[in-house]
Amino acid sequence: MEENWIKPMLATALLVTATTGVAAERFDLGKAEYESNCVLCHGANLRGGAYVDFLKVTPPDLTQLARRNGGVFPFERVYNVIDGRHEVRGHGTRDMPIWGKDYQVRAAQYYVDVPYDPEAYVRTRILALIDYLNRLQAR
Repeated sequence: MEENWIKPMLATALLVTATTGVAAERFDLGKAEYESNCVLCHGANLRGGAYVDFLKVTPPDLTQLARRNGGVFPFERVYNVIDGRHEVRGHGTRDMPIWGKDYQVRAAQYYVDVPYDPEAYVRTRILALIDYLNRLQAR
């Protein structure tokens, strides 16, 4: 038996989807994550950002990850670096926020009273960011 609220809700969802789909560009979560978390050190072009002169270690050219790994994008290594399980000398001590933990904090702040899977939230953000980096590899 169908609830009375389902049809109006579906109609509203279709209307919102139709109007926003036409007016806006396709949202790229990976690009948004990169721009909000990585761009200052790694740059908009993935080759170095505004903070490069202030860093003790120059960040790598992120467009060359696959090339430096025999032409294969190093998915697991990149995931571990972003998540924080793999120490990177340039990222400093573990006192610096690890992105995996930072994402968990953000999820907790966003989903205050709503049940959610924190690991799924973290994985979604990291995988989107990795997909963005993979798409921008030098070929």
